[in-house]
Amino acid sequence: MIRRCDPRDFESIWVIINDGAQAYKGIIPADRWTEPYMSREKLQHEIDDGVVFWGYEDSGSLVAVMGIQPVQDVTLVRHAYVRTTSQKKGLGALLLSHLRNMTNNPVLIGTWADAAWAIRFYERYGFQVVTPDEKQRLLKKYWTVPERQIETSVVLADPMWREQRSLIVP
Repeated sequence: MIRRCDPRDFESIWVIINDGAQAYKGIIPADRWTEPYMSREKLQHEIDDGVVFWGYEDSGSLVAVMGIQPVQDVTLVRHAYVRTTSQKKGLGALLLSHLRNMTNNPVLIGTWADAAWAIRFYERYGFQVVTPDEKQRLLKKYWTVPERQIETSVVLADPMWREQRSLIVP
């Protein structure tokens, strides 16, 4: 079952993010890795900044989470994680589809450039990596991330963003 997370889910969200993020250990640059991957304070900051988490619940427990954040004229998908014991079951795809259906805005997703599996996942659902110049512009316009994260990340855009972009750029 997919449901909106509430404050009672905070600890579960934090555990799922840090469990799922283990896949990045040794893949992303060492200077971007922390233990835990996301602190409770950082998670609270993200929620305070407008990230709304949705989760997939199985037998009364959250096993996957994905955040959505409207920013200006786009919607960002943020912090998409599945517990390692529940991966490869289509839960990320279910959450992504649910969140995409919640917005009429173009959807953008940022992830680590070296996380090839994450990029392939989003590409299977119609997202495409934007050019390096566009990535720079988008990360600075819609996200608040350090310069080093901008250097080591990619942005993927959905077809709606690309269609709107083609109407603007000659």
